[in-house]
Amino acid sequence: MSGSTQQTRRVILASLIGTSLEWYDFFLYTTAATLVFPKLFFPELDPFNATLASLTTNAVAFVARPLGGVVFGHFGDRVGRKTVLVVTLLVMGVSTFLIGVLPGYASVGVIAPILLAVLRFVQGLGLGGEWGGAVIMSLEHGDGRRRGFNASWPQVGVPAGYVLATGLLTLLSFVQSDAAFLSWGWRVPFLLSGALVFVGLWVRLKVTESPLFAEVEQQGAKAKMPLLEVLRTHPRALLSAFTARIGVDVAFYTFTAYIFLYITEVLGLPRSYALNAVLIGSALQLALIPLFGALSDRLGRRPVYLAGVVSAAVWVFAFFPLLDTKSFPLIALAAVVALITHAAMYGPQAAFIAELFSTRLRYSGASMGYQVAGIVGGALAPIIALKLFQTYQTTVAVSIYVVIALAVTALGLAIAPETRDLGLAAEPEPAPRDGVTGQVGPFA
Repeated sequence: MSGSTQQTRRVILASLIGTSLEWYDFFLYTTAATLVFPKLFFPELDPFNATLASLTTNAVAFVARPLGGVVFGHFGDRVGRKTVLVVTLLVMGVSTFLIGVLPGYASVGVIAPILLAVLRFVQGLGLGGEWGGAVIMSLEHGDGRRRGFNASWPQVGVPAGYVLATGLLTLLSFVQSDAAFLSWGWRVPFLLSGALVFVGLWVRLKVTESPLFAEVEQQGAKAKMPLLEVLRTHPRALLSAFTARIGVDVAFYTFTAYIFLYITEVLGLPRSYALNAVLIGSALQLALIPLFGALSDRLGRRPVYLAGVVSAAVWVFAFFPLLDTKSFPLIALAAVVALITHAAMYGPQAAFIAELFSTRLRYSGASMGYQVAGIVGGALAPIIALKLFQTYQTTVAVSIYVVIALAVTALGLAIAPETRDLGLAAEPEPAPRDGVTGQVGPFA
């Protein structure tokens, strides 16, 4: 095995472990926001409004993520990918640990939900800078013919973090009474993050800087204001990254977050039905996401991505009827197939978005396009789904909402080039200034 291959594998492992820990922290909050926080931090509200308020604090992180993408993207393009990834892991780990020791409303009153929202905001900052760096480090190391496969491994951090977070919460809720779980049991996974972050740091400190960034640095070609240059030279890439992500987020958070509310509040079933169903689907994604990433190296990013979009748009109309059966095997089937469609989109997504931008602007451009879409997609999806069902009293309205979001994603794919064959070191071609042809270069 060559030293280059060893380093590539080390980088991929470091990215996978780091993103898994970051998403573990992130999903802990998302799950707790539906199961625990309404009662602990918003006890003065009725159940529906308490859940809505809890989901609103959850959405705060999605607002923070673009800011984190801007700040950490700037330093990632100016200072280097490796340094920034160490900082983002620390930011996420510390904020998650502090949530675990946060007093509830009964102890400090309204200060409790305020502090909760602040810490969730800090979590969002960390995750906003994490994704771009982890994906880019994996993409910029190794064989250019395997970029889809390599870049897909940080994406595996999503189901890995989800499995770890929900698995621990499921175990604790199973072995504890409801009173004990609400009192202190839910805090254990948050406190565990403080120990896990040191594992991630140890691994990340052992990797080398991206060779493409090192080349840009050696040439003295680093951008002075990366975000401004991205806005000026990559407008179509930003639009494509933004729109291509929206439907993926809406579908994912409908399949993995709104399902908890629907199963417990509407169907009156135990929360374990939703936890276990999504847990099974997420476990399968551990293998499926890199599989679809590798498939995009053979077939192209857009065909694989689009197949996932179409499949999710069709399946969402079967998803809720299967939940309505109240049969756990059929509920599990609904979640598993839903997350297979998500894996088909999510596997090639990392390479697709990162390849739209040139090396000197890649961290800022990819982070901005990806994270801004999270506000419209992930942050609002559970809230909109909740309000749609409350207003129309039918899941068809929720399914139509998901399909509209997926149609936006299909549009984002349509306006982008096939990125598999684009050179990573290439600079964007300038947009025409005569206003006649209306054509732009592949990176514009």
